[in-house]
Amino acid sequence: MNRLGLLAFALATPVLAQSPALMKYACGPANRMFATLSASSIYSDTHAGFDLNTLPSFTGKSCTSDKPFFFSVPVVEGSDRVTVVLGGDQSATTTIWSEARRLSVEKVQTEAGKSKTETFDVNVRTPEIGGDAAHHVHLKPREIGNLDWDHKLTLEFNGEHPSIRSISVEPITPHEPTIYLAGDSTVVDQDVEPWAAWGQMLPRFFRPGVVIANHAESGETIKSFVGEQRFAKIFSLIQPGDYLFMQFNHNDQKISPRTHQPVVPLDEYRALLIEYIGKARAAGATPVLVTSMNRRTFDASGHITNSLGDYPATMRSVAAEQHVALIDLNAMSKTLFETMGPEGTLKAFMHYPANSFPNQTEAISDDTHFNKYGAYELARCIVHGIRAANLPIKKYLVKGTTDFNPAHPDDVNTFHLPATPIPPKTEDVTKVPQT
Repeated sequence: MNRLGLLAFALATPVLAQSPALMKYACGPANRMFATLSASSIYSDTHAGFDLNTLPSFTGKSCTSDKPFFFSVPVVEGSDRVTVVLGGDQSATTTIWSEARRLSVEKVQTEAGKSKTETFDVNVRTPEIGGDAAHHVHLKPREIGNLDWDHKLTLEFNGEHPSIRSISVEPITPHEPTIYLAGDSTVVDQDVEPWAAWGQMLPRFFRPGVVIANHAESGETIKSFVGEQRFAKIFSLIQPGDYLFMQFNHNDQKISPRTHQPVVPLDEYRALLIEYIGKARAAGATPVLVTSMNRRTFDASGHITNSLGDYPATMRSVAAEQHVALIDLNAMSKTLFETMGPEGTLKAFMHYPANSFPNQTEAISDDTHFNKYGAYELARCIVHGIRAANLPIKKYLVKGTTDFNPAHPDDVNTFHLPATPIPPKTEDVTKVPQT
């Protein structure tokens, strides 16, 4: 069944017979143009509805709650445009995360009885490559059941009394520019609080017209990205006009206990970068190299020390030789972290005492990975890099997005993004695989 066929099958209502490509759902009284949402609107493999054991209240013409709630729609692989009308009977501040905690809409305030409309694009993917179940991405255990790898589009409504009036989902045709992200745990859609990475924050900064497809995964090197068929997955989908952002380093440089050499030696790292630059160009896509951000390693004078070896320098030289756009996140993060200082960076990295979060039995002291604040600031660095490299996709940045100077980070004391509920299956958030 093709994409439009499955979408038509997803909800058996008269409106779908009229407009099978567009699915529209509304809270409140029945409306012939929308499928009416109620307490019985529970998601299944064939019907859209509220998901993950959450259900809002139905008041007047709105669905609202004092807790986060999820709504899922059965779809097939591709990109969808989502339009939501926010607002309810009381004032609300609503943040929308899509799929595995991708920030799509940030803290939209609505007054009591008023509404606001937000539109954003979401990419949905499945493990199969080219529709062949026998040819698929080699998922890790942590990815099994992950919202990034299923056959549905999931939206999380969060914040202070999150409230919605309606949701519309429509497949994007024709194809729009897609930014494919290839990288490791500092880029991936981290699906469990309080972990976060810059790739999942990036969608918030783009308006409809371009979509982010974050294929990064924890523990990846550029070599394992090949072996696990992750590049194969991307290149089964990538089209002319798309982008391939590549950030690898943190795991490539690690010393193998078997060979006592880097897991990916510099010469192989260089060769694979050049190979996939060539593959992207051959597909009509634009390759972009992103140097890895620094770890939280300070010297006695408060300066960041290089813990990443010659890999950032190698990526810079490849970018120059191959005439490829470079986003030097390594350099920007040095400025950012030194501005924050040794104490300030504790609030950007994963440093928490025991019992700060449900199921967190031990303290977290991690100088490589980030919380939402740190990930958000790094995403702002990426946006600055897109502008500095004069990439055409800069025209799709959300209007009013100010440029970012890493020497002047956002005030952590005024930063807040609502927390996604930690799944019951998570026994201990300190043990979420990150490497």
